[in-house]
Amino acid sequence: MEQNPNFLNSFDEKHNSGDQKRDTGSAGSMKRMTLKVLTQLQRVSAPFLSLFVAIHLAAPIAANFGGSDASNQMLLLGREYYQGRLTEPTLLFIPLGIHVGSSLLRRAILKPPKKPGLVTLTAYASLVSVPIHFYITRVIPSSPTPPISSFSPSELNYEFVKAGFTFLPLTSWVAYMGIVTVVLLHGAEGGSIINRWLTGKPLNKRLRRGVALLAAAATALGLYRISQEPLLLRGARLERALEIYRGFPPHRYLEGI
Repeated sequence: MEQNPNFLNSFDEKHNSGDQKRDTGSAGSMKRMTLKVLTQLQRVSAPFLSLFVAIHLAAPIAANFGGSDASNQMLLLGREYYQGRLTEPTLLFIPLGIHVGSSLLRRAILKPPKKPGLVTLTAYASLVSVPIHFYITRVIPSSPTPPISSFSPSELNYEFVKAGFTFLPLTSWVAYMGIVTVVLLHGAEGGSIINRWLTGKPLNKRLRRGVALLAAAATALGLYRISQEPLLLRGARLERALEIYRGFPPHRYLEGI
């Protein structure tokens, strides 16, 4: 019995259409599941970073009450939390890697927003400022080459910061207040997202941004008090500190040290 070719074509089209719908549905389901996992990773890793930022900024804020001596004491206490052999990777580097990695993957899957919000803008700014800060305070000081000769963590205190404000005032103020402001605002906006996830309500916009800027102002006042103290570094120790700052090319070009 001869088959009707139109019937066969119609059957093939319907069959292929059904396969395509199933494929599209499967891909969409996989995309939703991937985004859900990435979003959860973003949110779970964020509190570790918020705690690190709070501990890290407690040191310059302490200068408002006791100058650089109070800052150095707070710095040592904070390092007990985030610079141990096990605690630093567990409580800082791994959560940071998870947070940044999941955020970038999530952004790669989603379409870029037409008008990025403050949380996105501060995230991009943090992706630039945080690696620079890490490079200056951790990578360059570890160089065994003289005159740096492996600056020890105990030497990377607020005398080192004070040397920066003395010899590189412009770049020091821009760098410190830039990273402090963008990180605090990012934390405030991210905290609102997490609060909405947990309670169904975001944090008040004016309140959360006001608290972030107040913390930035307290940090700025603490750093200003430190910058006004006499510099105690002298001779070879000062030269070693300045060589670390010279290791970041914009310092040399903008400040001429």
